[in-house]
Amino acid sequence: MPEGLGPEGLSLDGFGFPGRLVLCFLLGSIPFASIAMWGSGVDITRFGSQNPGFNNVLRYSRWRAMICLIGDAGKGFLAVWLCYRATEAPWAVWAYGVAAVAGHCFSPFLSFRGGKGVATAAGVMLFMYPKVLLPCVASYLILRAIGAKLQWTERGTVASISSGCLFVVLLMWMEGLALAAPALVLLLFVVWRHRKNFQVLTRAQSRQ
Repeated sequence: MPEGLGPEGLSLDGFGFPGRLVLCFLLGSIPFASIAMWGSGVDITRFGSQNPGFNNVLRYSRWRAMICLIGDAGKGFLAVWLCYRATEAPWAVWAYGVAAVAGHCFSPFLSFRGGKGVATAAGVMLFMYPKVLLPCVASYLILRAIGAKLQWTERGTVASISSGCLFVVLLMWMEGLALAAPALVLLLFVVWRHRKNFQVLTRAQSRQ
């Protein structure tokens, strides 16, 4: 069972499991990248990479990017915190997290478009396995700093996916394959969402 931070959610028993999944999806769909750009006159879905996520907002403003990061991670954490029940199997808790990430990636507020899911997934992992997430955050920051220093192409993608892989490996080592399997599925989904970034990275490598 996940480590879990905080109390066992609120009284949402009347929603049932499907209803809680829908709630998680709706919470995940809140477009914090767009919210972070309020007052700037910039539509984040038409700026830079056109991706409504942390990295694209960072191209415009650091403090706005922090609002986006906190919001996207926070909604992942909050969704699972609200719906978590100690009596539920770990796969059900992961389902809440996946629903939140899916909401972020296919937001009805953005015509079912969305970000790549990294920050929201990190929020889910923060609730479920905070001790496992901590070294992965350190890994992300280190790789991001090295990438900036060496001017890596798609350094955000490299840092995010590498840290996600580390999370799955650590979870498998500490908790076993059965509990790590949902994390692997979520990682593969996030990798799929980054497919265009990998194409850019591959073209950059082929030119060197």
